[in-house]
Amino acid sequence: MSSWQDDVRGALDGLAYGARSALSPSVLQGAAVEIGWLTTHLAMYPLGLVRGTPELPARLNLAGLGPAQRGLLVSDVRAAGTPILLAHGIIDNHTIFALMRRQLVRRGFSSIHTFSYSPLTLDVRRTAERMGREIEAICEASGSDQIHVVGHSLGGLIARYYVQRLGGDARVHTCVTLGTPHQGTVAAKLLPWPLVKQVRPDSELMAELDEPAPDCDTRFVAFYSDVDQLIVPQRRARISHPDLTASNVRVHGVGHLSLPFHGEVVHRITGVLAHLDEEPKTA
Repeated sequence: MSSWQDDVRGALDGLAYGARSALSPSVLQGAAVEIGWLTTHLAMYPLGLVRGTPELPARLNLAGLGPAQRGLLVSDVRAAGTPILLAHGIIDNHTIFALMRRQLVRRGFSSIHTFSYSPLTLDVRRTAERMGREIEAICEASGSDQIHVVGHSLGGLIARYYVQRLGGDARVHTCVTLGTPHQGTVAAKLLPWPLVKQVRPDSELMAELDEPAPDCDTRFVAFYSDVDQLIVPQRRARISHPDLTASNVRVHGVGHLSLPFHGEVVHRITGVLAHLDEEPKTA
């Protein structure tokens, strides 16, 4: 049997695995929520094409701030002032983080930025190098030694590659990923696109991320959903690496696109970034 036939068979087997539970109540509920967020996101998507999101300037005074914002600044000025970089997934833009960005501001975080890349991107490695340059520029402009990165889907994989393979652990305190194919996804075998090939379980990129990473100090938090339609099987969105400090957080009934919008997920992320020295709870 030829290689491409093996790929198709493997992908179809993986999709069949997901389809066996497609009529369960949790999956149906997740699909309904996903459709709702998809409709909202499609309405917002063009805004991300015509203009960027202005970055929020650092603010270290209490004037005009609500109780939550004041609380973060008073209790941990370092957490409030640490820049946050949001990285979207493939064929997407920064509007996927609209709700999360608003909640981060309400919580008191004062320096929020977005990282964008073209849908025509062909290589995770080169995109991770560009992310590194943007992070250096943010740190220099803000005067901060460290930054947090929140990545959805492929954005999380780009961030992990920068941290683990390009020395980014010196800059990234916490890397949060949402529905990221850390161990690849068999669904990627259905598409021959070079970038999609890199997230196959047996790709060279996956093998590279499995290599030892001693002395990597970044704190990783990987959110994964039990009904994620694009990560097959869903457990492949977990980080499983002996050298990485990683917490895997399972969320129930939330589709792939809905993860950055989901209230519980957003709430937990703001909590993780507000407590720099605490280990997040796994689930």
